Amino acid sequence: MYEYLSGVITVVKPDYIVIDVGGVGYKVFSPTPFAYQEGQKARVFIEQIVRDTGIMLFGFQTEDDKGLFLKLLSVSGIGPKSALAIMAAEDSNSLAEAIEQGEVKYLTRFPGVGKKTASQIVLDLKGKLGDYVQKIDKFADQEVSPELNDALLALLALGYTKKEVDRITPTLAAEKETSADQYIKKGLALLLKK
Repeated sequence: MYEYLSGVITVVKPDYIVIDVGGVGYKVFSPTPFAYQEGQKARVFIEQIVRDTGIMLFGFQTEDDKGLFLKLLSVSGIGPKSALAIMAAEDSNSLAEAIEQGEVKYLTRFPGVGKKTASQIVLDLKGKLGDYVQKIDKFADQEVSPELNDALLALLALGYTKKEVDRITPTLAAEKETSADQYIKKGLALLLKK
């Protein structure tokens, strides 16, 4: 229901923050609550989870972190609290790399994750996080405009492979367009030519 909340952080606790949005304080569970400071203005990406026991909000600093959280939730045996604990114990990129490389022993380090659950995480998510890991490494290091970066990520989200997007990146970078939308249109035209 919510994509993000923008407001002032009023409370920072070990497992949650409270963000004041228009006079309403939202309690948001976070894997990294101490990344925020009281009095700081922030945008927190939100996932709302409704259970029999109540409605809970989970918040993340980036959309990618939220996406990784949702992928962890898709694994049988991983609930929201376990997913948060896993994400709190490791940076998202290292976690995604460990899953991609099938490091079951490494994954058992996380709270509440035994060998069976770690194996299930690898089984369910291996091969599904490669673009996520490469995206963080690849596009962050390249000298591309924010608009081109957004366009490249959009092409990946549309289902094109990293290899296909990498092939057209130099051509798009030479175009010097002014909006992500223009880059996406030119990128699609290039990808459809093959």
